[in-house]
Amino acid sequence: MTPVEPSASSRLSPAARPLVAVLSAAFPDLGGAVTDAAEARHILATAAPGSPKRLPAVGAVVDRTIPGPPAASGASEIPVRVYDPVHRETAPARSEGEGQSRHPHPRPTVLFFHGGGYTLCGLDSHDTTARGLAARAGAVVVSVGYRLAPEHRFPAAVDDAYAALRWAAAEIHALGGDPGALVTAGDSSGGGLATAVALKAREAGGPDIALQVLLYPVLDAAQNTASYRENATGCFLTAAHMRWFWQQYLGPDGDGTHPLASPLRAADLTGLPPAYLVTAGCDPLRDEGLAYARRLRAAGVPVTGRHWPGMFHGFLGFPAQLADADEALTGVAEAIAATVKGRKNSGEGGGAAG
Repeated sequence: MTPVEPSASSRLSPAARPLVAVLSAAFPDLGGAVTDAAEARHILATAAPGSPKRLPAVGAVVDRTIPGPPAASGASEIPVRVYDPVHRETAPARSEGEGQSRHPHPRPTVLFFHGGGYTLCGLDSHDTTARGLAARAGAVVVSVGYRLAPEHRFPAAVDDAYAALRWAAAEIHALGGDPGALVTAGDSSGGGLATAVALKAREAGGPDIALQVLLYPVLDAAQNTASYRENATGCFLTAAHMRWFWQQYLGPDGDGTHPLASPLRAADLTGLPPAYLVTAGCDPLRDEGLAYARRLRAAGVPVTGRHWPGMFHGFLGFPAQLADADEALTGVAEAIAATVKGRKNSGEGGGAAG
């Protein structure tokens, strides 16, 4: 008798199953009953709120705008939210010299790109995650409100992300960051942007990136892996959702093989910054993340991180509900903190993600 493959939902950690059920019930039926991006955003914005979250404490949170990409129509400014782990007024100046940090210790600076299939979400949806990274890593986090599809299709989000990277590099001292500890990070489609800007920075000769943090990243428009089939339904993010997201992002004439849209398809990955990769077993994107880790290693790029077999796409956003998410977020924060010389990672197992 042919053995029956367990369903995707049955492979979820028991602790994750109730949360996945609640998330799935509240999420729009993308590509099914819901085909319009504005309607999908409205559904998410009006979904019944859960229990109030206790926000991670940080020193200061400031909303502002920064210059957009050159010659980009309609993108003269990009909204960002800057999270400072300490109160600036309580941090004594290290030096009064021009361009010097006003903070007593060097900190990493994290450019964070939110997920949402390049179509949904924004600064508010990922506020808790950005706060958590700032608090646990002792890092300045700049969360980037890049332009969304289908109103602004590929490569608009990549252009905005790279403009934000250039701005952060130029303002690193004003932000209180260590120039050698500039990090790109993102979850899902934001992870795709974190890889894309690393590729773009390599081709443009900078800015230098110390680490790319990739949280279950979107890396390939092909959508033809075993994990797409095994996890097509039952684990919150579905294969149908991803088809709809790619349709919004690329449009009818978009090139899904372009390396800035599908970094896994880039011909050459040599010279990219080290990567910290988190993947989830019950996720359509599992296999492209693991394949990217293997390709990076083959290109001589150091890769650390961890694979979480019983977790689902987006699990890192729930550290208060899931012990695995809390542990995963701590591992990410330690990797970010270790980009500053003299600040050491606790040694979470490198290589487990691929």
